[in-house]
Amino acid sequence: MAQKRKDAARENRPAVLFDLDGTLVDSVYQHVLAWREALERCGIELAVWRIHRRVGMSGGLLANALLRETGQPVTTEQIAQLQRFHAEAYGRLAVQVRALPGARELLAFLTRIHVPWAIATSGWMNSAGPALKLLEVGAEIPVITRDQVEHAKPDPDLFLAAAARLKVDIHESIVVGDSVWDLLAAQRARALGVGLLSGGYGEDELERAGAYRVYQDPFDLFQHLDEIGIRK
Repeated sequence: MAQKRKDAARENRPAVLFDLDGTLVDSVYQHVLAWREALERCGIELAVWRIHRRVGMSGGLLANALLRETGQPVTTEQIAQLQRFHAEAYGRLAVQVRALPGARELLAFLTRIHVPWAIATSGWMNSAGPALKLLEVGAEIPVITRDQVEHAKPDPDLFLAAAARLKVDIHESIVVGDSVWDLLAAQRARALGVGLLSGGYGEDELERAGAYRVYQDPFDLFQHLDEIGIRK
């Protein structure tokens, strides 16, 4: 009987679908600087705050949005070139990236208490790989990257694919992200959204985008898991 109660408790726990950059690893500003370098290589000057406002979107959408800021027509060739330059620049900056406070501990704890979780990132696998190693994410954990879906954030495809890989209902899942694009995607997937401030967006912005709760970083979320229905 006691075992049945434990099994039932596990089944009632929501799955958690994490964004990666700015949510589990401190990499947002490296991405911003990489995009600035990519733009400058294309002869475009753009203030870093404008770039930061777009980080978290699909790379193609982000490149298109940044080029649109110039007021000039955007070609698919320009977008592809900008993405390639960004990947090269970020590859050099990735050595500066660190796991955010509490990220490893949070993921390990969820695993220990049998809460299913996955990672869904707008990044491509070649850029996500080093971050996954930092977090000590094992091969058994579903990781959905831009390579695996037709559309990335703010479309819901990444989170829908992550829920499918976990074999859980997306409507009973919690999406944890640091950008408004994560939370817009969560809303479109009909999942509960939780925001983190560790990517640089403000609490009011995340709440307007649909965050049920907003926490400082993974450590702060870890301390308040009961508020999202996960009992310690």
